[in-house]
Amino acid sequence: MVPLIELRGAIPIAIGMDLGLPEWAVLIIALIGNLVPIPFIYFFAQKVLKWGQKCKWKPFREFCDFCLKKGKKAGDKLLKKAKSGAYFALFLFVAIPIPGTGAWTGTLAASILNLDFKKSMIAIIAGVLTAGLIMLLVSLGLFKVLFGG
Repeated sequence: MVPLIELRGAIPIAIGMDLGLPEWAVLIIALIGNLVPIPFIYFFAQKVLKWGQKCKWKPFREFCDFCLKKGKKAGDKLLKKAKSGAYFALFLFVAIPIPGTGAWTGTLAASILNLDFKKSMIAIIAGVLTAGLIMLLVSLGLFKVLFGG
């Protein structure tokens, strides 16, 4: 549930630490942890961040400003590339496991751009599932090669 890390970090860490969980359980737990905050981010993050931009405490104000700018920038980039395929682009943005992309940023962008909630959730959930499978496969292969599992 941690921003930026999300399941992109949770799965490799869980596999690498060998917690004694089957791989499918690691994937399910990471997926749930990544998906639980999504509706809250969609409906409340933009409101909280706009409120935070007016806060007197400078570090919080700057953090809120940074998040809104990042969400707007990601959203604009998404729409520019996507043209009529905004939801497919949102799916790809979330599905490709590289730093700075993911469910949290994708959801914030969807919220800032006022994209349809249901369509956005479908794209984001599909993206999280895809990213989870990619990270699981990479983690299993990577740790087997590195540690001879």
